[in-house]
Amino acid sequence: RGLSRRVVIKNDLGIHARPAAMIAKLAGDAKSDVWIAKGKKWANASSVIDLLALVCPKGEGLSITIDDPSDIDVLNKLIMLVENGFGE
Repeated sequence: RGLSRRVVIKNDLGIHARPAAMIAKLAGDAKSDVWIAKGKKWANASSVIDLLALVCPKGEGLSITIDDPSDIDVLNKLIMLVENGFGE
């Protein structure tokens, strides 16, 4: 896979429907696939269902990966979104 960054979920409710939709919307702006990994489980970041299936509570460490280096802006926006606790 391409470029990855690690993040920790900071908001109290973790990745629930609203944050999952926010992630999917940003991931949809990428030219290629964006992935989120929790341990050995991978989710396509543009799929709300895949994201919810990861079950990511507060304090969970994740890796966000972009397949295409030209999507670095999307990766940076996703990192900021998680680090800001999805605005919650």
